[in-house]
Amino acid sequence: MSYSGKFLVFEEIIQEMSMVYQHDKRPWMIGYSGGKDSTLLCCLVLEMLERLPKSKRNKKVYIVSSDTLVENPIVRDYMHRMSNLINTVGTTLNVKADIIYPKSEDTFWSKVIGLGYPTPEPPGFRWCTERLKIHPMNEYTLNTIKNNGEVILLLGVRKAESVYRANNIRSREIDGKLLVPHNDIENAYVYNPLTEIPNELVWEFLLKDEAKTPWGSDNKYLFSLYQGENLGEEQSVIGEIDKEKIPITGASRFGCWICTMVKEDKSLLSFIKRGETWLIPLREYRNWLVELRTTPSAREYKRRNGTMYRKSDGELGQGPFTLETRKEMLRRLLELEVETGLSLITIEELKSIDAMWDKEGDLSRRCLVEIYSEIKGEKLPWDIYKTPIFPEEIIEEIKMQCIENNVEFELISKLIIEIEANKNYSRNSILTKAFDKIINQGWLHFESIERGLSNED
Repeated sequence: MSYSGKFLVFEEIIQEMSMVYQHDKRPWMIGYSGGKDSTLLCCLVLEMLERLPKSKRNKKVYIVSSDTLVENPIVRDYMHRMSNLINTVGTTLNVKADIIYPKSEDTFWSKVIGLGYPTPEPPGFRWCTERLKIHPMNEYTLNTIKNNGEVILLLGVRKAESVYRANNIRSREIDGKLLVPHNDIENAYVYNPLTEIPNELVWEFLLKDEAKTPWGSDNKYLFSLYQGENLGEEQSVIGEIDKEKIPITGASRFGCWICTMVKEDKSLLSFIKRGETWLIPLREYRNWLVELRTTPSAREYKRRNGTMYRKSDGELGQGPFTLETRKEMLRRLLELEVETGLSLITIEELKSIDAMWDKEGDLSRRCLVEIYSEIKGEKLPWDIYKTPIFPEEIIEEIKMQCIENNVEFELISKLIIEIEANKNYSRNSILTKAFDKIINQGWLHFESIERGLSNED
């Protein structure tokens, strides 16, 4: 079927897509979040492919979803379900749906619990997006380019989303060009077919004809995920979907359940208000993490590289979360898993965090596996291999000697860890460099440096 009337613009987009698709052999890639715009884009692409004879479906279309491992559980389940459904019809359309994940050492929990990264904070301390979404997507894109030479990236961006988005799209447009080179990725080209679609038409198109997608799902469920007050800046002209006449927002975005970039996660709160009370413990844990960020005792007073600094008001600047704080984070997170029955942290992440803690001064090398065993009532696969560097009584004696001789235990523990890590190397220079790096860290000499600067004044 072809579209006319108010949906004529979608017919024009499908025809344009068909022309671009058949023009060359370069594969297409679509980033699919499960939201309304990426759903609209996928619907149009699959409909375009369905119209083509099988002989002309001559190149692969990759529909890629990014699972950060801390997605809102409801949205994450939906995204995975849609990816599976797309694959059921994808074989005949030359479409493949993939889900990508961050590397275990780059996940939210590996950075926060493993290394003590302070949680992301507005306006500018947002390290999460790059590691959780951009790096995995870039790696997937580069692999696709490596196997195919070039790739075309389809984006579901629209000027009507916001003034910022409109300006951003215009800054990248080239008159008369449907495909523009990607700003950062060589041999990648960007195709934005939806830029002129107004907000009101998005839902009207998605909900037409019983709201069925080409892969067999029901967009009424997606529409219901956008329900609730204050989820976005504007209400859709559709207005309501169920008998309670709950207002619908057309511009809301779903994010990570643990997001600390916002003062209040309105999406999560809206789900709870609509009856998803099993999400309450997740919200409470998230709010506790936000509080920890401003709790002085939860943070180190040195950065991960060992430097210390004073802020403009004279107060010492804060660094990563302390190891004790991170242990409590993990303990509560595992308790949250037990309470909710959800999988909130993977075994691969736990293994990465365990390796990180071994380098952070945990001479027992048993902290993580014992916390896990205590909360879960079972042992991790590598528990049996986790043996202390020294017996507990020797570690306690080292601590006592440090106190008596006014030496930082952290310094001694890190030196011991370096000895253990380099004991099999025959070259003394490797261990010497490791020692020099530790001994020359700024936090060990901060008071002396400040006294020297004070005397100069």
